[in-house]
Amino acid sequence: MATDNNTFEVALFKTADKLRKNIDAAEYKNVVLGLIFLKYI
Repeated sequence: MATDNNTFEVALFKTADKLRKNIDAAEYKNVVLGLIFLKYI
């Protein structure tokens, strides 16, 4: 189970790295706020 969590975490960090390269810093907050909103639904 721990291996699954580690691979999932690695995949999330790779996705975050791709987003940081393509999104302007001012727009990045919209992505983060959307993720926080989804967390608390």
